[in-house]
Amino acid sequence: MELAVIDLSPYLESGSESESESELKELCGEVSRSLRETGALLVKDPRCTAQDNDRFLDMMENYFASSSDFKRLHERPQLHYQVGVTPEGVEVPRSLVDEEMQEKLKQMPKQVQPSTPKGPDCKWRYMWRVGPRPSKTRFQELNAEPVVPEGFPEWKETMDSWGYKMISAIEAVAEMAAIGFGLPKDAFTSLMQQGPHLLAPTGSDLQRYGQEGTVFAGYHYDLNFLTIHGRSRFPGLNIWLRNGQKVEVKVPVGCLLIQTGKQIEWLTGGDCIAGMHEVVVTDRTTDAIKLAREQNRILWRVSSTLFGHIASDAVLKPLGHFADSPLASKYPPIYAGEFVEQELSVINLKGNKGQL
Repeated sequence: MELAVIDLSPYLESGSESESESELKELCGEVSRSLRETGALLVKDPRCTAQDNDRFLDMMENYFASSSDFKRLHERPQLHYQVGVTPEGVEVPRSLVDEEMQEKLKQMPKQVQPSTPKGPDCKWRYMWRVGPRPSKTRFQELNAEPVVPEGFPEWKETMDSWGYKMISAIEAVAEMAAIGFGLPKDAFTSLMQQGPHLLAPTGSDLQRYGQEGTVFAGYHYDLNFLTIHGRSRFPGLNIWLRNGQKVEVKVPVGCLLIQTGKQIEWLTGGDCIAGMHEVVVTDRTTDAIKLAREQNRILWRVSSTLFGHIASDAVLKPLGHFADSPLASKYPPIYAGEFVEQELSVINLKGNKGQL
């Protein structure tokens, strides 16, 4: 099955009356339907070009290919790794620590079961805050100052530029989804203002871990609102649709992938559910590694991932008509910042508080 590709241009240009209201409503309905049924969506945003993605990937490949000692200078464990670099072997996939999830996995048909990780993820990640932060917040540590590595004069501008462009795409999708769900257009985006949005590219060393079957990111969901990725140079992302089908994602050139996180599940009272996914070395990955070797390119798989968040001080609860859904009681009101801290403690990013 191919994921829907939505061109955001008609919506972004809707002020110029290039599209009729009914056509735009239909487009918004397609966005909400895809998020509800598949937990994912491919979008084309004229503001986010393939060249932007390439510039970002080039810089991150050079960074991740640096020595471990250099990269560890940018590690901030005391801030739960929420800024700077997270070394490989720190992030623990949810499927290793969540017993309820493990039971569900055993019940899945063999052909769609995720790969079993042997331990923590063998990927590095860099966390970079994007967008303004609140001056007063109950969750100060989730809104920490950025870490800039030495020797990368273009770092801040490249990170901010690509980060802002991807947040713009998320905001457009969030507005369209709200309209499609029958909510006010700003139902989601008003809660995203000054959220702790994170540009969080991962780096996986394909020279060390390029064997087929290696798990870079074990089966998990994202704890944020919506996640957006630019196209990676090395495939390997598998997602699970709501109906249980496993899909290897192919992101066309110039497109972005959007996935549902746990916060949108909360806000829709379970109408959307957080999309499950993993990153594994497949035969398509090894083909891409072979080609990269022949072309003498850097052998690190970089994902240009951005986590779009609800503001830490906003309350997560089912919105509008979703408050009347039969599942709404499963989603009691909670501050988004408190929710994030609870989730991070489970996946071992809050020091020793993980359930390991």
